Amino acid sequence: MGRVRSAWQTPASVVRDDPTPTLRWVAPAWGVAGVVALLAQAIMRLAPRALEALQSPLSPLHWVVLGAWLIFMARAEGWRGFHLRFCPRVIARALTLRVPAAAWHAVLAPIYCLALVHADRRTRVVSWAVLLGITALVVVVSRMEQPWRGIIDAGVVVGLAIGIVSLFWHGARAIRGTPPPLGPSLP
Repeated sequence: MGRVRSAWQTPASVVRDDPTPTLRWVAPAWGVAGVVALLAQAIMRLAPRALEALQSPLSPLHWVVLGAWLIFMARAEGWRGFHLRFCPRVIARALTLRVPAAAWHAVLAPIYCLALVHADRRTRVVSWAVLLGITALVVVVSRMEQPWRGIIDAGVVVGLAIGIVSLFWHGARAIRGTPPPLGPSLP
């Protein structure tokens, strides 16, 4: 039984006739690498605060909240947010950059992969709302005192780390020929 091609995938004839097959992976790699770098930068900024909180004396309440928060963030942010929604869409959008519709899509590949530009209206609005919401939460959490700030940051670090692993997992599957479970949400 033959493999069914999704409507958003690059036609085989375009890929087969491409005189520079290596170059068609530059923009997708740039897009995914930019998203990974963004997530890694957040981990590197938050991890020291989380470790600072964990190295201070914590009460039993702090330990219970920390454990519950880590489990919640691994499931909510890591699994449901990143693995099931965000990462498949990033990879799907990166795959559309193999033959970009416009040069600026390739140049701004990380922003394109984040669906902040050239996405259907709903996806673009959700992407911008999430970005602004995260910015607001960063401001609020940065004003909290330790160990609560570190506890929250520890959960976010766990979720972001799952997100990076998930991006590599979905990317590796896409390279092997298994398309992401979500489409690119193009306009």
